[in-house]
Amino acid sequence: MSAEDAGETSSAPDDATPADGDEGVAGTSHTLEGDAILRLRDLDAGYGDLQILSDVDLDVGEGEYVTVVGPNGAGKSTVMKTVFGLTTYMDGVVEFEGQPIQGLAPEQIIREGIGFVPQTDNVFPGLSVRENLEMGAYILESVPEDRIEEVYDRFPILRRRNDQKAGTLSGGQRQMVAMGRALMLDPDLLLLDEPSAGLAPDLVADMFDRIDRINEGGTAVLMVEQNAKEALRRCDRGYVLVNGENRYTDRGDVLLTDEDVRKDFLGG
Repeated sequence: MSAEDAGETSSAPDDATPADGDEGVAGTSHTLEGDAILRLRDLDAGYGDLQILSDVDLDVGEGEYVTVVGPNGAGKSTVMKTVFGLTTYMDGVVEFEGQPIQGLAPEQIIREGIGFVPQTDNVFPGLSVRENLEMGAYILESVPEDRIEEVYDRFPILRRRNDQKAGTLSGGQRQMVAMGRALMLDPDLLLLDEPSAGLAPDLVADMFDRIDRINEGGTAVLMVEQNAKEALRRCDRGYVLVNGENRYTDRGDVLLTDEDVRKDFLGG
């Protein structure tokens, strides 16, 4: 889904859209003008007494693909974990589909329609692939077999590894299990924390392709990613965080071509 379909008016000036090799000029207006299913406003959060995020604004439109990038320690993963109720909420607003969710436990947030795939410890290593997927539907009275089949259709290798312990899988296959488990409840928004981390270089493009297809199927995606160039190339919009604060926001292609963003955050 494009940013225009999500109801966005570009945060960059009209003449900032890159064309014919021109460089973009990244915007600093961090909110959508249209409706958003996820809306963060003036968000402060951290861990215990340690504040990491300060006045962060962030939106994800329905069906949109949004990426958060920035230097190490910028607070990227803290944004993701705060949405999912895993940090210390301090102030501000976290709304999902128009309802405040700050302060809710992860089990409640799952029920609201948000799935989360953490960067590490994202599978139950002693359980089989199928048992891991079943855990993704633990809030239901019975396991929806059609959802199991949809996950296997999306990740065919998992069908062949159905009975194998998840802890014995390759890194890429474990990531598929984690994503498949998060998709078991057919979430409206999927949170992905560094999905390419630890993958062999030849598997990274395949993982991004799979995320593209999940989004193309109608699931909104909010992703934190270390591979900033590839993530921005594929997403609808991107956010650049620095020291726990918003720095730039714009379409992914505009951020990729902005001179300051390239020099400071993308390695030139």
